[in-house]
Amino acid sequence: MTAEAGTGQGETPMVAFILAPSIDVLGGSVVRLRNGDPAQATVYGRDPAAMARRWAREGADVLHIVDLDGALSGSAAQAAVTAEIVRAGLESGVPSEVAGGLRDEASVARALATGAARVVLGTALLADPTLAARLVAGHGSARVVAALDVREGRAVGDGWRPGATSEPLDRAIARLVDAGITNLEVTSISRDGTMAGPDLDLLARVRRLAPSSRLLASAGVRSARDVAMVRDAGCDGVILGRALYEGAFTLAEARSALGG
Repeated sequence: MTAEAGTGQGETPMVAFILAPSIDVLGGSVVRLRNGDPAQATVYGRDPAAMARRWAREGADVLHIVDLDGALSGSAAQAAVTAEIVRAGLESGVPSEVAGGLRDEASVARALATGAARVVLGTALLADPTLAARLVAGHGSARVVAALDVREGRAVGDGWRPGATSEPLDRAIARLVDAGITNLEVTSISRDGTMAGPDLDLLARVRRLAPSSRLLASAGVRSARDVAMVRDAGCDGVILGRALYEGAFTLAEARSALGG
């Protein structure tokens, strides 16, 4: 791991730019979806904890763990598997953030109790305007991340299904920042799992709307050069998925593209 500090339970690394491999779990397997569609799932492994140890060995700063069953069902369906991944990361010296199916304060508390450094919520923060402030008050802003999954200028929840809960992006960001959220993760839904390149315009827009927030980008990254472009768009880190699993580049190559 490249971080020099902040690697214990409840802490995320204070590095110049965070590289966060995503471990997306569906039915107990590590998968990547295309545009969030479970019918377009590619399986990359049957042992999520082993995948966590692999990314730790290769230089991950944070493990981004997604319970896809939970995201689709609305409850943390893979909680036991998620906890196992978190433990594997901690044993390797790498903290984790957990997403998927976290809809209320109780599910957030359970996720953090596994040793996760922080939790990532999207749907619940869109549906309940008061939840963000309550979570920040209860756990601190460093441990609560707002996921902004964006389609056609709107932040979208509910697993991105047709008719999903949504809100104009600028309004969602303003509300979350006012509630004390300091960490944002932005996904361009149309580019998720496509290796079509990051949506740099979207990332730059979010940076303008939230100039003081810590911002991680997700979706579309296809090369180490893209990682550097995401950094240059104003982001503080990147969540890496299909391109990393497909061997398009390594974490070491991404680090090198960033200048060390």
